[in-house]
Amino acid sequence: QVQLVESGGGLVQVGGSLRLSCAASGRTFSSFVMGWFRQAPGKEREFVATINWNRGNTDYADSVKGRFTMSSDNAKNTLTLYLQMNSLKPEDTGVYYCAARIGTYYTNPNRFPYWGQGTQVTVSS
Repeated sequence: QVQLVESGGGLVQVGGSLRLSCAASGRTFSSFVMGWFRQAPGKEREFVATINWNRGNTDYADSVKGRFTMSSDNAKNTLTLYLQMNSLKPEDTGVYYCAARIGTYYTNPNRFPYWGQGTQVTVSS
């Protein structure tokens, strides 16, 4: 069973930084697509960044390119996915989710069956 647990959210001022973590366990994730998505109040969940372990490619939403960086750390049976967020803006506010899927690479959140509980990020102006 895939388990995803996010942490690292919080309240930060405009221009500040946060690093989110997602601890993934329960499977070997080398064949997975994993990523970060976010949902602002009253809006649909949207793509932030995804990584395809098989192909080694990483994609970022245009709105976060150059400001957000995804990285990972493998240790024994747990993979940790990070999202370093710099130069934060008020429009980055929302609940950030870690998600995973097996197989075909997608950035559409509706294609991801495995989700964490989310972590709140609030950027104040």
